[in-house]
Amino acid sequence: QVQLVESGGGLVQAGGSLRLSCAASGRTFSSYAMGWFRQAPGKEREFVAAISSGGGRTSYADSVKGRFTISRDNAKNMVYLQMNSLRPEDTAVYYCAANRFNAATMRGVYDYWGQGTQVTVPS
Repeated sequence: QVQLVESGGGLVQAGGSLRLSCAASGRTFSSYAMGWFRQAPGKEREFVAAISSGGGRTSYADSVKGRFTISRDNAKNMVYLQMNSLRPEDTAVYYCAANRFNAATMRGVYDYWGQGTQVTVPS
């Protein structure tokens, strides 16, 4: 069982940066691959970024490549999403998720989810 709590969301002007954090409970955190997803109003939840259990492999949605960076600290049970050059279209609730397999892009692979943190980039 893994419990996830996101933080770090907020309102930021276009072009600005935010760093999201996800704190995980449980002694087996280092065995889970982690992902970030987001959901804008009226839209499906979509993949943003993922990282393997050891941190050696990452994957990104095309829309965030070169702007967002996912990282993790297994000693602290934390995963991060550094978001730079933010755009109005990045506005969404951002969710942290965990799965036991790999740095997957598919929502259905993930077993555990946080409650989400709101990111707003005004146009």
